[in-house]
Amino acid sequence: MSLWELITRADERGLAASGLACLERCLPPSDDTDGPEPLRPLWASCGTGRDWGVRLAAADEALGRVAPPDAGARTAERIRAVVRAAPREFEEAPLRTWADACSLLALDVHREFDPPVPDGGELLERCRSGEEAGAGPLVRGELRRQIAILELLAETTGTAGGGAALRRALDLSTEGQRVLRAVLSRRARGRA
Repeated sequence: MSLWELITRADERGLAASGLACLERCLPPSDDTDGPEPLRPLWASCGTGRDWGVRLAAADEALGRVAPPDAGARTAERIRAVVRAAPREFEEAPLRTWADACSLLALDVHREFDPPVPDGGELLERCRSGEEAGAGPLVRGELRRQIAILELLAETTGTAGGGAALRRALDLSTEGQRVLRAVLSRRARGRA
């Protein structure tokens, strides 16, 4: 099933978690490595939606205090804009629109570090429809992570394993975050 189909079929929990995972993977590391991850508290609301709006406001405030290196400032601001645009109500239709925007943002951030392609925006839409031809390794990896997270959450909808599935989605997201940060670190060393 394509990423787009999975997004259209996901429930509130899947949409909130997949959108959050996309943003968290792309968030550049802060210069303050001792501070908490600003989006992490939102995971507690993904299961039921309880305190979703309150936690979104707190995440926006925490993102305002993040001081990423100059190279990550633009990405951090894009992420903050998407958090600000997130629906405060935990309902399927607005969350679907938001999760879709998060998906595109994450793919676009990964595309920035892949070899250039002439039709980048069209490429991302084709990838989300199931056609990966022409995508670089980072975009393909991000696409597969997004699909894996949505499939995992769809499999556990309404089951007792829902909390474990959210934990696994967080683990997949953290793994993807490490990959992107390693790429950024190599590029920074290459420029020095």
